[in-house]
Amino acid sequence: MPQVSVSDDGVARYLHLGTPWVQGSMKLKEPFEIDLEYVQRMMAWLLFVDPDSVAERRAVQLGLGAAALTKFHYKKLKMRTAAIEINPLVVNICRNWFKLPPDNDMLEVVLGDASLEILQPRWQGAVDALQVDLYDHNAAAPVLDSVEFYADCRAMLTPEGSMTVNLFGRASSYQRSLDKITEAFGAGHVWAFRPTREGNTIVLAQRVATPLAREELQARAEAVQARWGLPATKWLKVFKRIEPAADLSAD
Repeated sequence: MPQVSVSDDGVARYLHLGTPWVQGSMKLKEPFEIDLEYVQRMMAWLLFVDPDSVAERRAVQLGLGAAALTKFHYKKLKMRTAAIEINPLVVNICRNWFKLPPDNDMLEVVLGDASLEILQPRWQGAVDALQVDLYDHNAAAPVLDSVEFYADCRAMLTPEGSMTVNLFGRASSYQRSLDKITEAFGAGHVWAFRPTREGNTIVLAQRVATPLAREELQARAEAVQARWGLPATKWLKVFKRIEPAADLSAD
């Protein structure tokens, strides 16, 4: 396992895995808010559910990072939340330096290999919000990035469930990853943001495609922004459905 270290600049605290690469951050004065733009975008699943139903739902994160998503789901959204993390040092750092609360009836951190843990029966068809952010210490490419893995993720979701994935890396191919997600979830089930300035592209995949009109998405975004302070109305300017490829077989 890579070594885990922490730095801060007086405004935010940063998690590193043996390199200068930032693997997560926390605002020192707002430890339960989401600091980084790409991490905020991983909350886009909120656009596809009734805001009044959120607290009744279940969230799972694959990869704890600096626990920003885990804390937000648990503290701000009041959801039953679990994170699956393979590195015990990351868990310890998050408990001691990033204000991750101890496990209880609503919060659980599972120490283990995500590719194996997600196959457990208790996760099947039980997750409404699945966030996938699995990178090694080099941040070169997703650790898990196969059609089979994304199909296993899909099997975790409820009918209204969504998966959001962070695609970033010097050695990774966005289009190849997008094609794998589309193959696993189906054409018309996938949405994507434009890349952030740092190069993170967030992709959202739904178990069941939700055909929302632009006006409905706008209303949802305004509700999300008003309730939880996320910049959801800005998301709609850089977030769109990936249209299915045209079927030319009849020509």
